[in-house]
Amino acid sequence: MLIKENQSILIPIDFSKQSLVSIQQTYNLAKFTNSKIILLHAFSGNEVDRKEELEQLAAQTSKESGLVVEALSVKGDIYEQTDAKAKELFCGLIIVGLDTQVRFRSFFGGNNVSKFLKNAPCPVITMRSTDNRNSCKNIVMPFDLTPESREKVPIVVQLAHYYGADIRIVSVFSPNDEKYENLILPYLNQVKKYIKEKGINCTNKSIPSNNVAESVVEYANKVDGDLIIQMNKRDLSFGEMFGGATSHKIVEISNIPVLSINPMIRESISSGIH
Repeated sequence: MLIKENQSILIPIDFSKQSLVSIQQTYNLAKFTNSKIILLHAFSGNEVDRKEELEQLAAQTSKESGLVVEALSVKGDIYEQTDAKAKELFCGLIIVGLDTQVRFRSFFGGNNVSKFLKNAPCPVITMRSTDNRNSCKNIVMPFDLTPESREKVPIVVQLAHYYGADIRIVSVFSPNDEKYENLILPYLNQVKKYIKEKGINCTNKSIPSNNVAESVVEYANKVDGDLIIQMNKRDLSFGEMFGGATSHKIVEISNIPVLSINPMIRESISSGIH
């Protein structure tokens, strides 16, 4: 799986400081992928359509970046419309600025942000910090034993090549699980070898902890990470339905931009191989 080039990057805009900063932080990536930028504003029935203001913002963004920038104004929920328009327009990437007050609730309580991430038709970068991160020196890649975990490696390598970044692999496992580190070590070495063969500097770190999300974000800050790249989970366990998936928790608490990728849909076949 790769970020598609020569397509569009969709940026939801609510005119908050966070959403405006996310536009500027998209310039380099749009140039790397030869993508145009689409600014999307969604408004409810009680709000005023700010189409003219959005078009002015698109013109200003195009002038500032030298990129092709379009404006799109629609009625409806911003998260639902972002997923729908990204699918309709075959976007290669969604970049969204999340206000620091946005929080993820449980599955049964419902939450637009978690549903938005799960239903996204392409990779999504979420940003909470207003720090300028046009450059990228360190990419943090959480890794585990699930089949989906390896799917993000091509995108990690792709972005590392774009930015000339190093890759920091991190694996978090329960301190009570003595076998896990021995089981995952061969996979970590295999992935690390593959990355280095691509001419990219790479390190790996194993962390015993019961707080996976917190440990990943803490490690990312420790190594001056500029981007965390992770896989979402299609199917949540019963506990995750109440407490939230680890991938969503990382998005919720991370001060560092997070690239979330939905795994490929796997179908069982008669041989038992998935």
